[in-house]
Amino acid sequence: MKVKWLERSFCLSIVGVLITSCECQLREGYLYVDVHDPDKACNGTTLLTEGYDPDSPRVIEVDMQGKVVWEYLLPDGMKQYTQPGFDAELLSNGHILIELPGKGIREIDREGNILWKHDDEKISHDADRLPDGHTIYVFGDNDTKEDAQVKEVDSNGDLVWSWSAKDELNVDPYVDIKYQGWTHANAVTRMQDGNTLVSLRNFALTVIISPGKSIVKTYDWTSIVGAKDPHPHEPEVEPEGTLLVALQNDSLYQGVEIDMASEEIVWSYSRDGLRTTRDCDRLTNGNTLMVGVMHEEDESVIFEVTSAGEIVWQLRLKCAPVGQNPGWFYKAQRICQ
Repeated sequence: MKVKWLERSFCLSIVGVLITSCECQLREGYLYVDVHDPDKACNGTTLLTEGYDPDSPRVIEVDMQGKVVWEYLLPDGMKQYTQPGFDAELLSNGHILIELPGKGIREIDREGNILWKHDDEKISHDADRLPDGHTIYVFGDNDTKEDAQVKEVDSNGDLVWSWSAKDELNVDPYVDIKYQGWTHANAVTRMQDGNTLVSLRNFALTVIISPGKSIVKTYDWTSIVGAKDPHPHEPEVEPEGTLLVALQNDSLYQGVEIDMASEEIVWSYSRDGLRTTRDCDRLTNGNTLMVGVMHEEDESVIFEVTSAGEIVWQLRLKCAPVGQNPGWFYKAQRICQ
């Protein structure tokens, strides 16, 4: 974390109206919880990546007060690989799987020992460990029609499955799209039925791919939410047969949940001033954890919202302006107790 300490006497000499500015001069880029309702929040810890300081990007776990209870600083040789989509997830064995865009994947234990690695410069945004020990990941950072947007490797790092969008989507209206890549694929999930869920941001699509690599279902967020450029991120299938996704840009909503059969919207959330929504996770208590940037404050934020739209927990990265960056947080995982 980027920390700048100044003499506290400097702060004490300033009148109360400037106390916020003084705080920023004391600590540049610090975590701050400003909302917490323990009776309504899914209490536990939150695992996330934080890349504000390019010299000290890190994976951290924070408690409900925002205190860092575990930290892994990326070592030299890894720290430059954080954009776009520096991601981490807790595995069932207690280890942490880290996705390094443009570099590869690392599995570490809580002591920071690297237990498994796989290098592939054509990786970005998302990597998941599968129940059989394989690892599936996505590539969308300046991807071309000649690239595989999804790859699956075994524990030896050998490629066992892949999917390329050009096999079925190199047609109008997608053929000539290019914005930070052709598809800018940004998420992948292996479903319980063996199919694979893939998010194609530039096409405003979530597609379901069969093991035989054909598209069996397409969700077009442009038509579902009535937006031209909704830029879907991180779709996840819920046990009830719904699909939850984070949306951006001109969408009326930042979080949308649809019935997967009818495509009808069953839940939606919007918040004034929130932009670049990158993640929506449904928690065990029914709340939703979301990641984004508050436009006016120019701050990265992670917050938990109830089904009724009440914010019951919120973590901010204070005094760390985002500017044109999509945010210093990418995704977050709540480990509910």
